[in-house]
Amino acid sequence: MKTAFIVSTGTELLLGTTIDTNSIFLSKRLTELGIKVQGKIVVGDDSRDIKCAFETGLASADMVISSGGLGPTNDDLTKDMACEVMNCQAVLAAEELERIKDYFSKRGRPMPESNVKQAMFPPEAVILRNERGTAPGMYLKKDTRLVVLLPGPPHEMKSMYLKEVEPRLVAEFGLEETGYVSRIIKVFGPGESQLEVILGELMEKQQGYSMALTAKSGEIHIGIQVYGEDIRERQHKLEEITRKVRGKLGNNIFGVDEDTMLEITASSLKRQGKKIALAESCTGGLLAKMLTDLPGSSDYFWGGVTSYTNAAKQLLLGVKEETLNKYGAVSFETAEEMARGLVNIAGTDVGVSITGIAGPSGGSDDKPVGLVYIGVLCNGSYTVKELRFGGQRDMIRALAARTALDMVRRRLKAEEE
Repeated sequence: MKTAFIVSTGTELLLGTTIDTNSIFLSKRLTELGIKVQGKIVVGDDSRDIKCAFETGLASADMVISSGGLGPTNDDLTKDMACEVMNCQAVLAAEELERIKDYFSKRGRPMPESNVKQAMFPPEAVILRNERGTAPGMYLKKDTRLVVLLPGPPHEMKSMYLKEVEPRLVAEFGLEETGYVSRIIKVFGPGESQLEVILGELMEKQQGYSMALTAKSGEIHIGIQVYGEDIRERQHKLEEITRKVRGKLGNNIFGVDEDTMLEITASSLKRQGKKIALAESCTGGLLAKMLTDLPGSSDYFWGGVTSYTNAAKQLLLGVKEETLNKYGAVSFETAEEMARGLVNIAGTDVGVSITGIAGPSGGSDDKPVGLVYIGVLCNGSYTVKELRFGGQRDMIRALAARTALDMVRRRLKAEEE
């Protein structure tokens, strides 16, 4: 398997004023080609740091792909340092100089003398055309080492990579004949550390495949990549690993690849011909917004009640005053009465209630910030969960809404089994 090292240059990346989206794009595209990304370095506009980054990359990978530092100013040093590391001498490429002059001419501007440096290349290099700017890229292979230089502006970099670089990589390394197959298994419930324990040897003894966990908004995504030259063997291995993961995680898995929990739950509601209604307190209608973000949600979503105060819970949902006085608004009992009162009003198959303390104030020793009760009433059968979420207000609210959606998903799946 071919390997790559990514170098992103630009002091603005180190200062945090600009986000390094280029390396994310390159990592994804290279991985999809079957090229393993060994590492990344972000460096400022310093010649020593840039040179060190290229030397580090070439010592650990088959190729270095960089972005940034190809402009006409004094701090654009990437090409100079790449040539130094590759022991090459840049000379003026007349045809490229004319192209840069033409770029300025079409815009009614004279070309500054400083732009001449952008037309300097080693004779053995392939010049990569920039259709969206003045900075050409460079594809330089010498002996077994390969250096690819791309411009820094993301729209220029992406265009050049897709049109000029990726086809060369495919042709030069025969990547269409090798590569990998991949799958993302999406989980809700266990945390990362729990998943590592549950998955055990599948994580610890990876042979012929890689498995990594990524946390995303309360979900855990298990990324699996299987390598090999025979596509049938790769696919067989992927299915085998997937079966093992499913065997260990069961209903904690809600989907794969492009699946979302919202779409999976909505599909179950439509398939079963059920309608859902919501009674939200601490989430303030967040779950209702999630459901209505999907087109066609009126097929299964009756509506929601944002019963934020005790008075709203009593007036709109029929929660008893004595229940609120005895147990409080944040309790098993109130959550149940919210759900039952909601279904009585809406006449739906499914009712969901959410009540909790999102903070930052309002908590106590008995009922701390992050305490949430979620109730799901489905076909007359009621389930309630007491949960304790950490984090800030927005995180608590988001986790409460997602957990409620997951409870509905699990209940609907159980109805189908």
